Amino acid sequence: MESGDLARKALACVRIFNGALGLFAPGRMARSLGSEPGEDARFGYPARMFGIRTLVLGADLLLLKADDPAARRILGQAVLIHATDTAAAAYAGARGELQGKAAKFTVAISAVNTVLAVISLVTAKRRS
Repeated sequence: MESGDLARKALACVRIFNGALGLFAPGRMARSLGSEPGEDARFGYPARMFGIRTLVLGADLLLLKADDPAARRILGQAVLIHATDTAAAAYAGARGELQGKAAKFTVAISAVNTVLAVISLVTAKRRS
């Protein structure tokens, strides 16, 4: 398996896991971000919205074939999504919206996802 395929599949698995967590266990996701679900019951709704979208994006990446005409577009979107996630997590940490450990963890996960997305895109075959 090529490094780009491995990176793409790893990113897909991370997305599927995080999407399932947001969709089916928003309270656990809230705790991993340093909050208790009881503090703000409204967290469940956006977590579930985030969850289903992330699950679908993960499935797209997992099922993506190298010769798919849309592969580079999809992988380019993955870079944009994860780079934005990384910047948003860093911004939230700097503003105190995410506390210490949760901020560092979120930035680290998002940065790893960004690297995986970049590797996937850079190694994707160009259509002739």
